[in-house]
Amino acid sequence: MHPEKTATTRPRAQLIADTALALLAERGMRGLTHRAVDEAAGLPPGSTSNHARTRAALLEAAVRRLAEREEAVLLPREMPDPAGADGLDALADALALALHRSLTGQRELLLARYELALEAARRPELREIYDATGRGRFRAPVIALMTAAGSPEPERHAMSLIAWCEGLMFSCAAGSYHAEVPGRAGLRRGFRELLRGALGR
Repeated sequence: MHPEKTATTRPRAQLIADTALALLAERGMRGLTHRAVDEAAGLPPGSTSNHARTRAALLEAAVRRLAEREEAVLLPREMPDPAGADGLDALADALALALHRSLTGQRELLLARYELALEAARRPELREIYDATGRGRFRAPVIALMTAAGSPEPERHAMSLIAWCEGLMFSCAAGSYHAEVPGRAGLRRGFRELLRGALGR
């Protein structure tokens, strides 16, 4: 494993969390230990333990960092006004761009996300953090987008949109379509169909 930056050029807390995510993607949950993070990040022994005393604390740091990095996939300035004349097409294009970035350049994050999601299903304290970061950073903005687009049931339509995206991400990262990642044009068509069907346009 080769961390993107060394401990001298990245805040140590961020380096530890990024390395934890990389280990989760590469080795799975069993491969994530404090010692493994120290070694992979090139840190002195005990550094990760000093930052995150327990395994629960290390997993929490990984979840919070995951949410930060996933949020950066779609920049706010790239989001169109869905109520505009070409709102749905522009929204479909922006969503396709974000999803394509995840599928083609963030596979490591996707794999780490699934490891953390499964672990959260077994750890109530991690579940609370996982749900809180996802709800605040992803669910709420999508609900707002669907509301602005004129959806009569924005929460239900947001759930359909998110579920479609998550299904594609799993299939392309670890499922039956891992070798057949769709291009932006195909994703754009899929989003258009979903949005027009939901909004009756």
